[in-house]
Amino acid sequence: MISVTKVSKETMHRSKELIATDRKRTNILRKQEQEALAYLVQIMPQWVTSDLLTFTGFLGNVLVFASFVLARYVEPALLLLGVAGFAISWFGDSLDGRLAYYRNKPRKNYGFALDIIVDWLGIILLGFGFTMYIGEPYEMVGFAFVVLYGWQMIMALIRYLVSGKYSIDSGILGPTEVRIIISLILVAEVFLPGSVTVFSILATIILLIVDLIDTKKILRLSDDADRNKSIKQ
Repeated sequence: MISVTKVSKETMHRSKELIATDRKRTNILRKQEQEALAYLVQIMPQWVTSDLLTFTGFLGNVLVFASFVLARYVEPALLLLGVAGFAISWFGDSLDGRLAYYRNKPRKNYGFALDIIVDWLGIILLGFGFTMYIGEPYEMVGFAFVVLYGWQMIMALIRYLVSGKYSIDSGILGPTEVRIIISLILVAEVFLPGSVTVFSILATIILLIVDLIDTKKILRLSDDADRNKSIKQ
């Protein structure tokens, strides 16, 4: 059981500092998210580990995948299970590394590698499930989403290599905002069947634009890093 306790402002401030280690957030919901995470890491029982949270987050992705399959072959309203899946995914994925830093037991390289692998598997499940749900002739939208999200992950790795700073956000949008947006799309699809096609195509186009903009920024950042290195030599 997770015990709910009162947390002082000083304790919250210290908790925020610890969980913010090694990561700068730019997403629009960063303040609310950091508040929630700073509180949650303090009330997690000792038996809850970072690896367990990572696995929990992955199970959330599995539930999202299952919601697409069940909505396709059983009952369209079961698509709402995907909303719960995204909530579970956020809980596990957002807390795993932050809990490690809060407890002063970070495994930076291991955690980084595990996060990338699990996130990629989760995106594959999401794309595959969506492709099964939407069917012909729009199944390529799911494939395009996976490819474009993979592009975003690659750029995050390059940014980390060049600048030494790992960012999971793209401007004002981060994984949390993306989960919320997709959840809203799932809800809309339940009440307005067929709307997911329009929204998913629009989201894919926006993701393409964001990828192109971020690519330009990373190339400029890489070029500046090379110039600075040349000057120092």
